Amino acid sequence: MNAITQSWVEIGVLDDIPRRGARCVRYGEMTIAVFRTADDRVFALEDRCPHQNGPLSQGIVHDGCVTCPLHNWVISLESGEAQGADEGATAAFPVKVEGNSVLLALGEGR
Repeated sequence: MNAITQSWVEIGVLDDIPRRGARCVRYGEMTIAVFRTADDRVFALEDRCPHQNGPLSQGIVHDGCVTCPLHNWVISLESGEAQGADEGATAAFPVKVEGNSVLLALGEGR
């Protein structure tokens, strides 16, 4: 059996992430964008649009999605999947809020 072990890592507090915005954290060579919606839901995606690697953290957060600032691709914050006619995905990471702390699940297999 090939199980991937996940560790929950505290990456900051909810107030560090602006509503309808993002903050970035580094994980090895990868940058992960942690997004906060207008209703305080939190999501984490690799900070790389599947189209041309645009910085999703600099995009517009709306309706459970983020719009890439380079070419307006819309990416689901929940799944990392491109929406509409666009195809592709970026990696999505489990994230949760406990109290005011934001925790990100990072697996050994990543």
